Amino acid sequence: MTRLPGRLRATLVGAVAIVLWATLAVLTTATTVPALQLTAMTFTVAALAALAKWRLAGGGIARHFRLPRAVWALGLAGLFGYHALYFLALKLAPPLEASLINYLWPLLIVLFAGLLPGERLRWFHLAGAALGLAGTVVLVAGRGDLDFTAGHALGYAAAFVAAFTWAAYSVLSRRFAAVPTDAIGAFCAATAGLSWLVHALTETTVMPAGAMEWAVIVALGLGPAGLAFFCWDHGVKRGDVRALGTLAYATPLLSSLLLILFGRGALTLPVALACALIVGGAVLGTGDLRRRPSPLPSPP
Repeated sequence: MTRLPGRLRATLVGAVAIVLWATLAVLTTATTVPALQLTAMTFTVAALAALAKWRLAGGGIARHFRLPRAVWALGLAGLFGYHALYFLALKLAPPLEASLINYLWPLLIVLFAGLLPGERLRWFHLAGAALGLAGTVVLVAGRGDLDFTAGHALGYAAAFVAAFTWAAYSVLSRRFAAVPTDAIGAFCAATAGLSWLVHALTETTVMPAGAMEWAVIVALGLGPAGLAFFCWDHGVKRGDVRALGTLAYATPLLSSLLLILFGRGALTLPVALACALIVGGAVLGTGDLRRRPSPLPSPP
C-alpha cells in the first residue's frame, strides 16, 4: 500500500476536525443547557480525556502545562476567546447574520496563510475560498431573510473578531510547530475553567435532562470539542493551511445535511446550490495537494 506524503496525510487529519465540527449543530440541538455551560461541560470532558491519556502514557501530567507564555496566550485566544466572542455575537445580533459573518474565518485562513514562510497563494486558492464563501452565503441566506441593521453593529463586530481570532490562531499555530499537539489538552482544561467562571457570572445552571442528554454532552466533549481540536492542531502545523481553509467551508454544509438527515431540516434549492459551490470550491482550492507535494517549512 502506497504511503501518503506527510503533508497530505496531515491535511487529511486536519480535515477530520471539519467533519467532527459538522456534528456540533445536530448534537447541540439535543441539549437544553445554556451555551456557556455547555461549553464548560464539553471542554471539561475533553480535558478529562486528555488527562487520562497523559496518565496512561506516563511521564507526569504537570509537564503538559509548562508551556511558553506566547503559546498559552495563543491557545486561550483560540479556544476560549473564539467561543466567548461567538456566543457574544449571538446574543447581540441575529443568529443568521452573526453566523454568516463568523464564517469568514475559512477565507481569512486562506489569506493569512500567504504570510507564512514557504507558502504562496495561487489563484485557485483564492477562487476556491471565494466559491466556498459564496456557497455559505447561499446556505445561510436560504434559512431566512438577512437583515443587517446598524442597531446590531456590536454583535456584527464580535462575530468578525471571532472569525479573525480563529483564523489568526489557526495560522499562527504553524509558528509553534515544535509545540506538541498534546498542548491542546492543557488549553481545553483552561478553557473549561474560564467557561465555568463566565457561566457562573452570566447564566443560570441547568442540569441535563436524563442519561441521553448526558451522553450527548460526553459525545460533544470527545468529538467536536475534543478530538477535533487535536486534529486541527496537527493539520495546521503539518498540513496545507490553505487547503484546510478552503475545506472548512464544508462545515456549515455538512452540518445542514446532518440536520436534514435527522429530520431537523429540509433539502431545499439553496442547500443543493450551496453544496455545488462548496464542493466545487474545495476541489479547486486543494489543487496543490493533487499537483505536487509542498515541503513543510522548518519551525523557527
